[in-house]
Amino acid sequence: MIKKIDWFEFQEDIKDHFSSLGADAETNARVQGVRTCHDIDIFVKTRFLGENIIWIIEAKHWKSKVTKAQVLTLRSIVDDIGADRGFIISLAGFQSGAFEAANNTNVKLKTFDELKVDTKGLIETEILKTYYKRLLLLEDRYWSHSKKLRIKYGLRHGTADYSMQFVGQQLLSIARTAIMAAEERNYPIDLESFLKEQKGESIAYNFQQLSMWLNLNLNHFEEKLLVAEWKMYENKEYHPDTRYRTKDGEQTTTELMAETIYKARKKRR
Repeated sequence: MIKKIDWFEFQEDIKDHFSSLGADAETNARVQGVRTCHDIDIFVKTRFLGENIIWIIEAKHWKSKVTKAQVLTLRSIVDDIGADRGFIISLAGFQSGAFEAANNTNVKLKTFDELKVDTKGLIETEILKTYYKRLLLLEDRYWSHSKKLRIKYGLRHGTADYSMQFVGQQLLSIARTAIMAAEERNYPIDLESFLKEQKGESIAYNFQQLSMWLNLNLNHFEEKLLVAEWKMYENKEYHPDTRYRTKDGEQTTTELMAETIYKARKKRR
């Protein structure tokens, strides 16, 4: 009976940890996958920028170490559910084969203490991924219009105009540079774009401030794109060229520019 209580409290402690981070966490959840239903010790879900981030956790309150087979089982469940990450939290540790099975996958093996230390950074990483996806979509939309139209509809300055009211490429580069710095937790992050329409502060001292800046500026960018594209449509000039849409794993021009900026900033520190 005591062992059962210990197991139950172990699960509840893990659930409470995720709840304290602002995520929705549920113990003993039954989740439908593509192929079948799965019983999950702790099911964690949070929503950010319209996207669900889902983690599943197996709590192993055992005297024996977790084996390779148990890791492979969780990997298949993560895949079937479509979870972003899976965790096995063990009191007794893990066999070497378990670490081999988890290497280079989205299944992580942790003690509870390690989980508490690492989770905050992992959540930030998942959120940064949603910003990265958002930037890809914005960039593809921005570059699908000709330079002439981008100038005409206020998405960038003219060739001889250096007023820096708004330049889409400049904002995209600064946003990407900021995300690179955040991935390495390299704060404070310089957010100065020298654009007159820049929103928020020019420096982020922590993740919350960076997130606020990204939301403000990407929302503003999306609004400008929407207004410009609607005007193009009204004037029968809306003919986006999608031939150069970014393919999976392909680096964009703005991404390459951001890498150059970030490397130069790191050298100056």
